[in-house]
Amino acid sequence: MSRLVSVGAIALLAISCSKTVTTVTSEDQTSGTDALLIAVSPVNDVVVWASGSKGTWIRTTNGGGTWVTGQVAGAESLQFRDVHAVDSLTAYLLSIGNGPDSRIYKTTDGGTSWALQFTNPDSAAFFDCFDFWDAQRGIAISDAVNGETVMITTADGGSTWTRTPAADLPPALEGEGSFAASGTCVIARPGGKAWVSTKGRVLMTSNYGNKWSVTDLPITHGGAAGIFSLAFRDAQFGAAFAADGAAEPKATDTLLVVSVDGGVTWAPRPNPPLKSGAWAGAHIPGLRRSTLMAVGPSGAVWSADDGMTWNTIDTLNYWGLGALGPGQIWAVGREGRVTKITLQVK
Repeated sequence: MSRLVSVGAIALLAISCSKTVTTVTSEDQTSGTDALLIAVSPVNDVVVWASGSKGTWIRTTNGGGTWVTGQVAGAESLQFRDVHAVDSLTAYLLSIGNGPDSRIYKTTDGGTSWALQFTNPDSAAFFDCFDFWDAQRGIAISDAVNGETVMITTADGGSTWTRTPAADLPPALEGEGSFAASGTCVIARPGGKAWVSTKGRVLMTSNYGNKWSVTDLPITHGGAAGIFSLAFRDAQFGAAFAADGAAEPKATDTLLVVSVDGGVTWAPRPNPPLKSGAWAGAHIPGLRRSTLMAVGPSGAVWSADDGMTWNTIDTLNYWGLGALGPGQIWAVGREGRVTKITLQVK
């Protein structure tokens, strides 16, 4: 049984299941921009960064009560499809595009100034997303070039970015690339583990990218369809979410697969109830039951059983999702949309 109550900009959804009541609170916030927001990176319950089109970044240091917005000088025409926040002052941005439009910027003063750390030197490369193991070590992935996987890493906080030799990476398939949909096609975890999604495969490392393996996923892919987002609960349980950037997926498509062995093998789960597919997914830590959330241009949904069953939160337009805990979930989307979502389990 469900009950939806709207109070101003806040919607409350209560669902009773097996004597467990989960309350979902979604609160629209004022971002101060009309730009498309694509990626979001929460640091804690008060500090969150997000990024998007028109060279835009936004930041809150009070849990979304107020947001500061800005544009990176010289990058006003670029789309920042990924952001990684370290703290209230330090964050990285990754822009997409062929050749020099793919860039990485860093701020250490809360966005007052941005240092250009990397400009893509290859006119055929197109960087999609990045992630960091810690404040110093990071990884970024590009679409393949001439049958080679293109990847760069840093071990000094982005002062230098070095391309990984192609011989140390799995060969690319024809036309292989990642989807720059929400900044979640690369997941890095402490200790050197990382997973990189392409259209239908996942590359894996356990030693900071010194050695990689690759596996095919039983998920719908091809053309503009494929894995848009990865989410890992821990070193073993992961979820891969698929969508189609050109059309609504068909009911027969497989849009969610999960792994319980760190990404070695994957099995299908019921598709999240999103007409557009999931453009971003996340595991929500800190709850008694293992919980996933997914968002896309047709709304937000959540699952309290690792994707076996799904519940709808809303039908708004989202691109990006970030979560640190049940009270620290942020979704972003078109026209500067920022929504704070809270889950409570009793």
